[in-house]
Amino acid sequence: MTLAEISRTYEQAAQPLRQRLSQLRKLLAQAEDPEEIWHIKRRIAELTPMLTEMNELAELTARYYERGYYRSEKYTL
Repeated sequence: MTLAEISRTYEQAAQPLRQRLSQLRKLLAQAEDPEEIWHIKRRIAELTPMLTEMNELAELTARYYERGYYRSEKYTL
C-alpha cells in the first residue's frame, strides 16, 4: 500500500466522523435538557481530536514526499 492510498483511506475514515459531528451539533442546537447538552458536548469533545488527527495524517501521507513540505514535529522522530 502506498502513502497516497493510505491518505485516501484516512480521508474516507474521516467522512463518518464529519457527518456525526454535524449531527451532534444540530442536536446540541435543539437540546434543552442540561444533562443531554452535557453528553452531546462531551461526545463532540471526544470526536473532534480524532477528526483533527485523521485530517493531519491524511495530509501528511498525501504530501510526504513533496519537497519543501513542512512535516509537523508531532509525526517525526
